[in-house]
Amino acid sequence: MITLKSEHDTLALGAALAPHVRRGDVVALHGPLGAGKTTLTRGFIRELAGSDEEVVSPTFTLVQVYDTPEAPIWHFDLYRLEKADDVLELGFEEALATGISLIEWPERLGAMLPAMRLDVVLGSAGSGRTAELSGAGWAERIKKIKV
Repeated sequence: MITLKSEHDTLALGAALAPHVRRGDVVALHGPLGAGKTTLTRGFIRELAGSDEEVVSPTFTLVQVYDTPEAPIWHFDLYRLEKADDVLELGFEEALATGISLIEWPERLGAMLPAMRLDVVLGSAGSGRTAELSGAGWAERIKKIKV
């Protein structure tokens, strides 16, 4: 478990995670409202796209794509997704095939959520947050992530 004492720590975790993710990878971001999913995503995207990249929550658009030298980053916020297969209209298959997918509210995908993924579970701990990282095929990469 990783302790995140501040928003800065959550941004730093996203930035530390970014170099270990490759084209075709899926990062599933779990946690309640306000847990820091978008903040972690902001740190991740800025690490790969540049520190001045404006990263907004795609709560209303459901997806935002960022071009980076490594691969396009598809940031999905599925909080408002009505049914799992609606994600296909958002370019989900293209995202899986050509980019890096960061998915907030991944449980909305049900069986469509890829089994091969990194799960990041964010929670509360006093005045801070916690993060737990796990995923099939991710053990070695997780060991290399230093916050």
